[in-house]
Amino acid sequence: MEGNRLKKPQRTAFTMRPIGIIHTEASSDEVRKGSREIRSTIEVYPKYRQGLNGIDGYSHLFVLCYLNQLRREQMGVLHVRPRRFLRDGLPLKKLPLVGVFALNSPSRPNPIGITTAKVLGRRGRRIFVKGLDYFDQTPVLDIKPYHPHYRVRTIGYPDWVSRLEKKVKSRKTRAK
Repeated sequence: MEGNRLKKPQRTAFTMRPIGIIHTEASSDEVRKGSREIRSTIEVYPKYRQGLNGIDGYSHLFVLCYLNQLRREQMGVLHVRPRRFLRDGLPLKKLPLVGVFALNSPSRPNPIGITTAKVLGRRGRRIFVKGLDYFDQTPVLDIKPYHPHYRVRTIGYPDWVSRLEKKVKSRKTRAK
């Protein structure tokens, strides 16, 4: 992995316990591609079942997970390249080195992921969803409902993202 690993983490000791686990039949490669069509099941452990009271009716959920399948070299990294542009044909050398907080990279100081998923249904302790980018057997740390007040109508993003998206668009236009 790239760039500036943390030397001595300044950590306050705390414990998190998973409230459930992700089940998916999607392959690791499919998950890495980040398809919003992947179907998964969030299995909430019996101990936390009562926490699901009132959840029915939400169309989307935020799902926070412990990224348990990260490689050791992915942890503590502070600079990475936005690899999602590799899928669009941009070479790695042309991608800028940016801070992990500017990306949705799994490489992070703390291996925690957050994804919004569409709810397809629920049966007991199982919530059926579409759009999670988590591997099978990923531990779930928390589930939060998506509310309309979270929606942002106008977004902005850095110039480096605009430049990369223009390059991708230009490549696609030339390919036609």
